[in-house]
Amino acid sequence: MKVVAFNGSARKDGNTAILIGYVSRELEKQGVETELIQLSGSRIHGCIACMKCFEKKDQRCSVKDDIVNDCIEKMLAADGIILGSPTYFANVSTEMKALIDRAGMVSRANNDMLARKVGVAVVAVRRAGAIHVFNSINHFFFIGQMVVPGSSYWNLGMGRQKGEVEKDDEGIQTMKKLGRNMAWLLKKLHDE
Repeated sequence: MKVVAFNGSARKDGNTAILIGYVSRELEKQGVETELIQLSGSRIHGCIACMKCFEKKDQRCSVKDDIVNDCIEKMLAADGIILGSPTYFANVSTEMKALIDRAGMVSRANNDMLARKVGVAVVAVRRAGAIHVFNSINHFFFIGQMVVPGSSYWNLGMGRQKGEVEKDDEGIQTMKKLGRNMAWLLKKLHDE
């Protein structure tokens, strides 16, 4: 089994990546392979609403000058997907929004090709607005007919400067439990 994680933060290896790392380590303890893709530094275009993905049905986006098609391929090859984003003005980052919109359109155009994969949201926040980010990511999973495990609290960690989430004990415990729950669900789905 494999899980691919996307860090939607503009800050490479920052708080969002740290939180994803806690989830990933728990998955790896359970024998689930993980891969982290950092969107930082990538210029990702938003969906241009050309609808070519519905015409071609080739599991690809027609915009080919960025990394989104590579990300979609990794999503297709994985059993589970982690989408992580910092909270920017009570919403996901621009890079994460573009990935969600384009991967979501391609999935819908291709008979909901991400259906029944396991998806989890990971959110870094300084203070407020994280629930909207959490909901935005989960909406992508739900409309794509994906399966979403929970944790002991909403999947968020608090911190502003790089590394400050390490001081959020409840956030860290939430991520660890999320990783364990994701691994459990993946194994249950894989056995069927």
